[in-house]
Amino acid sequence: MGIHCSKDRKNEYGTAKILDYKGRGAKAALYNRFILEEVMPYIRKTLFIYSFREKCFAGFSLGGLCALDMVWNHPREFNKVGVFSGSLWWRDKDQDDEDFDETVNRIMHRQVADDPNVYPWLKFFFEVGTLDETNDRNNNGIIDSIDDTLSFIDILVKKGYSRKESIEYLELPDGRHDVPTWASAFPAFLKWGFGPQ
Repeated sequence: MGIHCSKDRKNEYGTAKILDYKGRGAKAALYNRFILEEVMPYIRKTLFIYSFREKCFAGFSLGGLCALDMVWNHPREFNKVGVFSGSLWWRDKDQDDEDFDETVNRIMHRQVADDPNVYPWLKFFFEVGTLDETNDRNNNGIIDSIDDTLSFIDILVKKGYSRKESIEYLELPDGRHDVPTWASAFPAFLKWGFGPQ
């Protein structure tokens, strides 16, 4: 099932527990409730499916961040997440602030790193394009979208998730921050998540 975003996506998406430095994500908790309390019951009732062997939540850009936040915070509702060009830069401090520290101020990174819990059944799919953007805030020669994704994967590995069994990373040469790129990655995501086991 696909859910269209509204014009207010910068407030509806994001991280449900923490606003970004501009106060965005103010409706993210409401969006989570909408998914859990309205969409999921609707699917069960309409399709007469009361339990699922597997459930995945996926999204692109801010929707990818939102999906990751949703799955991490509701690991008994979902067991897989797809993050396409996820906005993992989402931060609680402007990167131009003197004391900005990407190891501390990226919200999703900190949330997972600081969480004492590990949910070993969770599986993660990440897609990033090499032309997603041009920003390189730490001047390490790697665009931020790739850098943010790889550093998030490092956090998952430190928590005990296996790169081979729990994490899939797809980097698309010439991939952009756009629907055609995400569409081109979607078959790989479906095969990873729901193909022959």
